[in-house]
Amino acid sequence: MINILTYDETTTDITPDEHAMTLEDGTELFYRAWIPREPVRKALVIFHRGHEHSGRLKDVVRDLRLRDVAIFAWDARGHGYSEGPRGYAPSFSCTARDADEFIRHISHTHGIQIEDMVVLGHSVGAVTVALWIHDYAPRVRAMVLVTPALRVKLYVPFAKTALRVMQSILGKRRMFVSSYVKGHLLTHDPEQARRYDEDPLISRRIAVNVLLDLQDAARRLIADAGAIQTPALVLAGGADWVVDLRDEREFFDRLGSRVKRMHVFEGMYHDILHEKDRRGVVNEIRVFVRGAFAREQAAQETNRDANEGAHTKDEYRRLSAPLAVFAPKRLMFAMQRAFMKSTGRLSDGIRLGWRRGFDSGSSLEYVYENRARGKMLIGKIIDRAYLNSVGWAGIRRRKVNIEKLLREAIERVNESGEPVRILDVATGQGRYVLDTLASLNCRKATALLRDYEQANVDAGNAIAARLGIQGVRFERADAFDEASYDSLDPRPNIAIVSGLFELFGDNALARRCLEGIANAIEEHGYIIYTGQPWHPQIEMIARVLTNRDGKPWVMRRRTQIELDDLVREAGFEKIKTRVDKRGIFSVSLARFVVRPSGGSS
Repeated sequence: MINILTYDETTTDITPDEHAMTLEDGTELFYRAWIPREPVRKALVIFHRGHEHSGRLKDVVRDLRLRDVAIFAWDARGHGYSEGPRGYAPSFSCTARDADEFIRHISHTHGIQIEDMVVLGHSVGAVTVALWIHDYAPRVRAMVLVTPALRVKLYVPFAKTALRVMQSILGKRRMFVSSYVKGHLLTHDPEQARRYDEDPLISRRIAVNVLLDLQDAARRLIADAGAIQTPALVLAGGADWVVDLRDEREFFDRLGSRVKRMHVFEGMYHDILHEKDRRGVVNEIRVFVRGAFAREQAAQETNRDANEGAHTKDEYRRLSAPLAVFAPKRLMFAMQRAFMKSTGRLSDGIRLGWRRGFDSGSSLEYVYENRARGKMLIGKIIDRAYLNSVGWAGIRRRKVNIEKLLREAIERVNESGEPVRILDVATGQGRYVLDTLASLNCRKATALLRDYEQANVDAGNAIAARLGIQGVRFERADAFDEASYDSLDPRPNIAIVSGLFELFGDNALARRCLEGIANAIEEHGYIIYTGQPWHPQIEMIARVLTNRDGKPWVMRRRTQIELDDLVREAGFEKIKTRVDKRGIFSVSLARFVVRPSGGSS
């Protein structure tokens, strides 16, 4: 039952509707909705600060006076009335994924397009919003970040280092720390401070893994803020006891948004939404939100240069050029390379990488197997360290995410009554497809798995035979040869492009591949595509390791919005994205909606 709200200048409180949604992992989230009497097509979605809940935002909604805008606010998992252990999440990236599901639920349930939404996050909620926009590239109108917790001030010396040591010792065991923050450190308003201190729904503790993940996510966001193009308003308190203003400024300065504004409210504490003189804060938000809705389209649509990868093209060019002769980095990377080419060869994985290429299908198969091997004990120790590197851990997570979205695509095709026909254009040895088909026992499914290297084709055929999978055929083909897609009969209804585009710097090749797929795919078919929007070891890989051609393995990162735009150009509409914990690899599922002009019918 939806209650219709009425707004009145004399209203002192507004009673919202109360709703619930269930996340994919079964967790139930509670959220509040302030829906105007007249039908609306615009929404403001608010993400509360750490420890809090959506009930704390009622007066903020009232003061904003956005009478023609639907406003939604969640209780994050483990907060307020939402399910989950108090103050806990499996990871901070899990919270960003929750935000993606929440936004899509609002769009589907309440009939408001994501393109007609503005998102506002406060403190930890602001970092959630920024991480979601960076990793998932939603086409929202704008974002408002209120005192983003990009660096939380912990006044105990070496506190974060000690917490990391404890986490490494205790492993996956849940650990919590209690917040030192009291209401009088958040706001100068004594009534608001009292409300905070006495609110029984406020969780005073936070999980250690979430706190440390928050720090890691914040560092990544600051380093790669240029990838974010969404119009942004950043508001900060000049006397904030909780977060560091310097990091907020650095993040703002690096933002790739063409439309951006930052305002520091001198003398204000952390909770500027509930400060003593908050009219200026509320007015800044109201004016910015109104301006975002007044623009005809999101700024991303007009930021063509950024969408074409200017942010990461410069990085690719820099990594492709040799370092200066006496550069300290050159010596450091030369030492790493010398170690890996000598002692490192005791590891079976490193030795395979030097022989076949660290980006080869053989290397990926070795990484998927994840079993340390090498000469003597030292070789196995080196191999375990090699396999545990963040990049290879991300590759294994990418495989899991591909398999999840492939299962979803197969279920969608099965619901239509059509037989499943899979095409993988650069499959390597096809492990993720073969494992998925083996687990589902898909008798009606067929798969054509292509790769440029005959060695991968032969190895893939051997794996399929060993697993006893029928209906799978491997063949040698060039993913960038558009003519090679013309002969596909019957047409595939699921296509996969994994780990391909980051190997090439130019988008022309990516477009050629995607247009070939679009011309071949069945009507309303699906595409699964992967990206590499971030990699903390990208320079080490380029300076130390070699690819399958024996050349430096220089990868071209693409921001998620650039990748999504390429896929959208080809006629596909994204359904969802999955990202690993560190944000290194993304996997997305999209549905074909428009055949490109000039394409075959």
